[in-house]
Amino acid sequence: MTMLQHELTDFTVNAFQNDDFHEVSKKDVLGHWSVFFFYPADFTFVCPTELEDLADKYEDFKKIGCEIYSVSHDTHFVHKAWHDANEKIAKIQYPMLADPTALLARDLDTYNEELGQAERGDFIINPEGKVVAYEVISSNVGRNAEELLRRVQASQFVYEHGDQVCPAKWTPGEDTIAPSLDLVGEL
Repeated sequence: MTMLQHELTDFTVNAFQNDDFHEVSKKDVLGHWSVFFFYPADFTFVCPTELEDLADKYEDFKKIGCEIYSVSHDTHFVHKAWHDANEKIAKIQYPMLADPTALLARDLDTYNEELGQAERGDFIINPEGKVVAYEVISSNVGRNAEELLRRVQASQFVYEHGDQVCPAKWTPGEDTIAPSLDLVGEL
């Protein structure tokens, strides 16, 4: 079953951000672009490399009006402990969501019941709270924040310009395509 156009369920979870705890709910996600970035667990091997990569690109995401929410089954207390213990994780300024009951992971169908944790899944959520793009990959392969940023930018462009599509490797400022019968078989 596809998750495209799936609307986030109502939720409220604890988060760790900027040396503080707070709650994040669906209401906080509405009205702007978001990336929900699931990873298996804190204090693991591939996860800190991905989260650091996102931390390095966080300002670029913020400039385009997109918030990043990293999500694992760990509690907000464990997120803080990892933040305090690891220099890669100490760079993180985006909210680290605690999903110990797997409410979010189940809602976005990235929860692995057998392992009791989320798979590596990233979900681009539009301002209405709907999934417009996602990928779920094997837990032993890290993701690329630069490509995720590009996909958010392309998703934003087609959201604002419904009569245009973005070709492969499209980046802001490059030509898009206006679909038409004349182009069938020509591209």
